Parts: sequence; C-alpha cells; structure tokens
Amino acid sequence: MALTSMLRSLSRLSRRGCAGPGPGPGPSPFRHHRYPYSPFSTAAADAVERGFAGLGPTAKGEKARVVVLGTGWAGSRLMKDLDTSGYEVVCVSPRNHMVFTPLLASTCVGTLEFRSVAEPLARIQPAVSNSPGSYFLLARCTAVDPDAHTIDCETVTEGEKDALKPSKFKVAYDKLVFACGAEASTFGIRGVTDHAIFLREVHHAQEIRRKLLLNLMLSDIPGISEEERRRLLHCVVVGGGPTGVEFSGELSDFIIRDVKQRYSHVKDYIHVTLIEANEILSSFDVRLRQYATNQLIKSGVRLVQGIVKDVQPNKLILDNGEEVPFGLLVWSTGVGASSFVKSLPFPKSPGGRIGVDEWLRVPSARDVFAIGDCSGFLEETGKDILPALAQVAERQGKYLAHLLNHVMKAGGGHANCEIDVDLGPAFVYKHLGSMATVGRYKALVDLRQSKVGWWLLSVRKTFLSSNYTRVK
Repeated sequence: MALTSMLRSLSRLSRRGCAGPGPGPGPSPFRHHRYPYSPFSTAAADAVERGFAGLGPTAKGEKARVVVLGTGWAGSRLMKDLDTSGYEVVCVSPRNHMVFTPLLASTCVGTLEFRSVAEPLARIQPAVSNSPGSYFLLARCTAVDPDAHTIDCETVTEGEKDALKPSKFKVAYDKLVFACGAEASTFGIRGVTDHAIFLREVHHAQEIRRKLLLNLMLSDIPGISEEERRRLLHCVVVGGGPTGVEFSGELSDFIIRDVKQRYSHVKDYIHVTLIEANEILSSFDVRLRQYATNQLIKSGVRLVQGIVKDVQPNKLILDNGEEVPFGLLVWSTGVGASSFVKSLPFPKSPGGRIGVDEWLRVPSARDVFAIGDCSGFLEETGKDILPALAQVAERQGKYLAHLLNHVMKAGGGHANCEIDVDLGPAFVYKHLGSMATVGRYKALVDLRQSKVGWWLLSVRKTFLSSNYTRVK
C-alpha cells in the first residue's frame, strides 16, 4: 500500500522547477520512504512496468540531488568535498568502498592486508549512511535519459552463492556525475579474460594470493613431474607499466624473503617473467627505465620483449611463436573505455571516453558531468587527453566538488535552472610527478614536470636514504 501511495504521489508531481539550495518547510512525498521499494520484491518488478519505481525527482524546497556513478578516485574525492548542507548525495556503484590502487600489489604477497587499501564510502561521505535523502545503492547504471533527468539501474547480485534475480529501478537526478572509471584493456586477445587475473580490485589481489599459495602447495606434492612443477611456479606478468613493474618487484621480494625460507623444497623452481611489447615504464625518463631494468634483473625477474597473441589455460603464445607456460598470469596492460561508456549517447573524446569541456561538463546534456578515467577533453577544446592516473582523477573530483558547491550556493543546484552562474576558472591539470617501486626497498621518482615535487623530495630525503633515483 505504501508503494502504491508513493507512486500515485509521484504521478501528481509536475516537471521539477528551480529551487533554492536549502530544504524547505514542506514535506516531500519521498521523505518517509528511506528506500521507496524493496529492490528484491516482486511488487517492485510490477511497479516498474506500471510507472516510475525508484528515487523520484526532488520536490521544490528540497535539497538538490547529486547522483555519482562510481567509487573510484574521482567519485570518492567528489563526494568527500560535496557540501551536504545543500545537496543530497546518491552513489550508484557495484562497490561500496574506494580502493587505494597503488598499494594493491603489496596485498598480493601479504606485505599489506586487504583492509589497509580499502576505505568504506560511509567514512568518506557519512551522509550516505545518516542523511535521510542520501543513499549508497549497490547497483550499476545501465542507461541514462538526459531529457528526463533519470538513470536506469540494475542491482548487483552476481558472485553470490544463491544469486538473486537483479532488480531494475530508476533514479532521478539534479546533477549527474559519471565517475565510473575504465576497464582493463585486453586488445581483443583470445583467452585473456578466461585465464588471466587483472589487478584493479581487492578481489583480484585476493585471487592472486590464493592462486600463488595454492600453486606453492601443489608443487610440493610427491610424484609431480619436474616440468609441471616449473609450470606451476612460473609467474608471468604481462605489461611493463607501473602496475606490472611494482607487482613483479613485490613478487621477487616475496620469493627471496619468504618462499626460500618456508618452501625450501621448491625454492629453485619459482621464478617471475615480465613481458612487455616495448620498454618497461615507457612514460619515465630513459635513465629511470634503465635503472628499473637493472634492479628487476638483480631481483631475478626475467624480462621478455614480445607481444602476446593467444592465451591458453596453461600457456601463452608470443608473436614469435614462443610458448610460455605459466601457473599464474597477471594482466596489467593499461585501461580503456568500458562498453557502458561507449554505449552512452554523448559525444566521445579520442579513445572512446565521454567528451567534456574545460569545466568537465558534458556539453550535449544539461546538468551532466564526467570525471576520471571515463572522461576526456573533446577535440574542440584544444586540450590534450589526460592520462588515466589516480592524481588526475583525484584532482578532477576536487575541482568538480568546488564547482558544484559554488553553483548550489548561487541557487543553481536543481535541474534545469536557468541561472547565469560564473563557473570560475576552467580545470587545469598540473602533473606532480610519477613514482614506481621496483622491490628491495627501491623506487623511482620522476619529477621532471614538477617544481613542487623537488621540494617534497628534499623534505623526505631522510626517509628515502640512498634507495631512490631521481631525474631533473
């Protein structure tokens, strides 16, 4: 009955108008329904067919609603800095936490625990758990209707033992921010998705640790052939970027310090191979690349230059025909636009990302923004495409939060508000430098484009001691 009453109230709502940033005295027809419907009920499915089921438009006098898609670096920083005195925050994401991705490689071998690299969204933005109109919704956005200011969502249920049928619902927005990131690039190579493990989420690191320890146990079983033992203990990393290099360094440290002590029977069989099509750490200075190469070789990592053509259950094949057997395959060859981003009805920047202007707005849709790895400057802006880095996403999130707070305080927080607001300076990215660890307590710091970075480096020189290499 409550659902029926709510839907009737919704049908009487006229097209939303412009309202001030603060909450008004009048009650909202949704205020007494923390969740407008149970996402797993059969009544909800029937309601979808009859009309609007989900979070309806904000009424006049209520706070404006900002819907954020994603809990990565960009989305999390945005939500952290949003002014919740004038905005309700609704986050739609299949993940209820932010992952500190640079430290994921350390969790694979036990240097860090998984809880050390994940921060719950409720700590980043407490409003999603204690504000009546703010929510975190464990779901994926499947479509967007810019004219109606709504998005279609589907609950995330895969991976559960007794998987429930996904429920579909809508969420109305005043401001919509795409911060849904990118997906790992496989370049269409057959077998990568089925037989390789990526390193982008906590569950990826958990699977790598599980597979690594399992192979160590299996290799010690009596009667196993020497060839099979070598295969089980061969760890192959494809991709010579920072993630691949850092994971290779962590793995070599694990072998030197732990495996040789605790698994002495198989210590001479385990080894690491890093495969890269060109040079490792190609974005770094050539002297740093050479330093990293030397350090990895000293650590026992075998470097192979080649292109993977096919991945099979227990081996991969390179472009020169060489077969490389493996027990563990980690794939870290960069990221690209996801299929969801490619399907959106917006102009795209080079590479298939959502095209944005200098203020991170999607020009073809009112009240829509995009930040992080899923976005890129349109060609007509004349700006270069920014790299898919955490520092880019984090700074975009901070900038957009400031912009939205400014718009809200000027009275333009609600949808379709024809208010001439000076948005201030456009977003400008300044690169602060790049870092990568190579194992054995050594790291690379490339600060060629950062004057601030040199000051920070001098301050931290005591802690880094002599185990760093820097380039002017």
